[in-house]
Amino acid sequence: MTIQLPDFKGGLRAYDPRPEPLALTTGSPFTSRTVFSAAHVVADPYADVSPDSPAAVDWDATLAFRRHLWSHGLGVAEAMDTAQRGMGLDWAGAAELIRRSAAEAKAVGGRIACGVGTDQIAAGSLVEVRAAYEEQLALVEESGAQAILMASRALAAAASGPEGYLEVYGHLLRQAAEPVVLHWLGPMFDPALEGYWGAGDLDTATDTFLEVIAAHPDKVEGIKVSLLDAQREIDIRRRLPQGVRCYTGDDFNYPELIAGDEQGFSHALLGIFDPLGPLAAEAVRVLDTGNTAGFRALLDPTVDLSRHLFQTPTRFYKTGVVFLAWLAGHQSHFTMVGGLQSARSLPHFARAYELADGLGLFPDPKLAEERMKNLLALYGVAQ
Repeated sequence: MTIQLPDFKGGLRAYDPRPEPLALTTGSPFTSRTVFSAAHVVADPYADVSPDSPAAVDWDATLAFRRHLWSHGLGVAEAMDTAQRGMGLDWAGAAELIRRSAAEAKAVGGRIACGVGTDQIAAGSLVEVRAAYEEQLALVEESGAQAILMASRALAAAASGPEGYLEVYGHLLRQAAEPVVLHWLGPMFDPALEGYWGAGDLDTATDTFLEVIAAHPDKVEGIKVSLLDAQREIDIRRRLPQGVRCYTGDDFNYPELIAGDEQGFSHALLGIFDPLGPLAAEAVRVLDTGNTAGFRALLDPTVDLSRHLFQTPTRFYKTGVVFLAWLAGHQSHFTMVGGLQSARSLPHFARAYELADGLGLFPDPKLAEERMKNLLALYGVAQ
């Protein structure tokens, strides 16, 4: 069963794969936390496209993966960063993804929230940015999904200070039909979002973010914070108006943030819950019983894998997510829209395989081993 894996020093090391997966089953709905997995898209491997072509999506496999997440009680956060918005998936592809996934959610009774952005324009005035947001918000609301107002590259470029953000978000929240989730995505995920909320200083930016929420608490169901800064998320969480939820987007510190403290806790909307779905669901059900230690015992060991997948450049974490979906048998190939399968190195893949296998994440460890060996052979690593 031994497999030779490349290390980060140019050598090989022997690894003995785990013979059996972690025993996980579907279960009852969560009662203590609301949990979304931001889900990836499956590319069509037979499409004759180049990395800068419009995305060619395998819709059957993409929707099947969402049914997998729903079967474990997770909500799906659709057309988000994990789905390669702005990194291979354009607005036309995202719109189709939203329509299809929302219809599938309705058919199976799954919870879904969808990303609303401005990626149909590369740049524009504040009026044009607002119109782009409005177009996407209308589509998401028509689909019956909850809206997640994502951070906008175009808004970051157009706004000269906090006033621009207050104006655009205030307008959108006033016209939203239902309460939305506001998403603050940090520049480690997208460098074009540096200085979001009108300030490079995070304390000042946080004040503007909270000002938007305080002005429209009835239109903000929750916030998603993706800054990879646990203490800042806790501080923001404690300053939210009554009834506004905090959804952690911190893929480095999620166990402690979800577990919470005597003053509160975070719900979850995480890209790492794409590969961790069944295990994360099991952990939350343990937390539902009041067993925080049991929850941490299940989820804490997954942090090494998450930190590996989200290592800098963090925006390429999607490559590891899709790689693990292939090894786990959720798709038949390791091809990504935009050609993003090339964004990580072979030693990175080898370590991701080792960490995921050690956690028992692969339903069929033998299949995962065979696929890992196929990848190694493609790179010229003999076994």
